[in-house]
Amino acid sequence: MKKWTQKLLVVSVALLTFGAINPNHEIWNNFEDDLKLNRWQEPSANDISSAIQLDTLLYEEKTSIAQSLKSAAKTQAYIKFGPRIAEKISDEFDMRILPKMEEAIDMTLARLNDEKIQYLTITENPSGDYAERIFNIREQDSRVDLIRFHVRTENRPNEGFYYNFHYHTKEDSFVTHYNLGEIYWSKNMPPKWMA
Repeated sequence: MKKWTQKLLVVSVALLTFGAINPNHEIWNNFEDDLKLNRWQEPSANDISSAIQLDTLLYEEKTSIAQSLKSAAKTQAYIKFGPRIAEKISDEFDMRILPKMEEAIDMTLARLNDEKIQYLTITENPSGDYAERIFNIREQDSRVDLIRFHVRTENRPNEGFYYNFHYHTKEDSFVTHYNLGEIYWSKNMPPKWMA
């Protein structure tokens, strides 16, 4: 049990200080002595305060990662649109589609443990022409996609062209389309992505 506690503390210190502080071995000797002396004592107010501060730091780090992913998601979407499409649909995208996209990202992060969240990345270089992919959020080391965001161009007879925004998740092997919404283009064929 002592080894497990020691490893947990080393990892916590490394995460909280981003590796700027190296644990001193003298600390571990004192820590083991304190464990023997205080094994059955109730936690002090300082212990509880430290635990609350650690929880707050972890929450802030998770929130920061979520904000970074959401910001990158918007950037990748606008890269996909290109200037011609962005000029026409940006207001509606920002108002109706982007909040739902951010909600889907939050739901994905909520299903993960804190350790996995640190190693998420967003793909760059959305697909061009008329392909659907905007971006994927994946585990950096394994390169396994967790969620994929797409936009499909649909031509509806007598109505015109629509952009259908949706996403797919790893949980169902990326089969189900989870709808984020649609934006009307016009009766004329839209330009290719990134044009």
